[in-house]
Amino acid sequence: MNAHLDLSAIETATLGHFLESGFMAPALQALSPERRIFGPALTVRMNGDDGSALVQALSVAEAGQVIVVDRCGDFRHACWGAVTTCAAQQRGIVGAVIDGFITDRSAIVAAGFPIWSRGRSPITTKPRGYGGDINVPINCGGAAVRPGDIVLADESGVVVLDPAEAQSFADRAQESQDNEIWILERLKAGETLAEITNPAKKDTF
Repeated sequence: MNAHLDLSAIETATLGHFLESGFMAPALQALSPERRIFGPALTVRMNGDDGSALVQALSVAEAGQVIVVDRCGDFRHACWGAVTTCAAQQRGIVGAVIDGFITDRSAIVAAGFPIWSRGRSPITTKPRGYGGDINVPINCGGAAVRPGDIVLADESGVVVLDPAEAQSFADRAQESQDNEIWILERLKAGETLAEITNPAKKDTF
């Protein structure tokens, strides 16, 4: 359905001009802010210090997917590091969004892997085999994410889009971004923002 969808030029902040839902908490920040990724979500739900579900996800992931991890409120253990980064890249995963912590920052940056998370921790998860789920509806950063939902992430944050609506939202965002160029040119030419956004009407008597 979305084989030809291209969000590479679409900014999450542009979508934020006309969308209110689907945005993850601003606390989820990009490790490398200059990167932008998009793709269908491969969802993972993980509890506590058990990393088994992520191991499973990284073994079945398909090229072009975005790993999205619901840590179920665990803000102590890092579930992503150098090894998971290598595993993800070998599967062709375009990036990861973690509602929790990562570790091995330098190794991830050196590998050039895009990731969004709440920060870093030296305490890691272990493959304990207690449980967890993949490819199920989850909550990540306050946003509902279903398997296959389109995830767009950049320097401003992360947004989740219904695949059926992603193209229309992208078209509207592109039109807005093109219009912004015109506004900037007018500002540089000396017009005020008030004049551009609320042009004065002629008085009538």
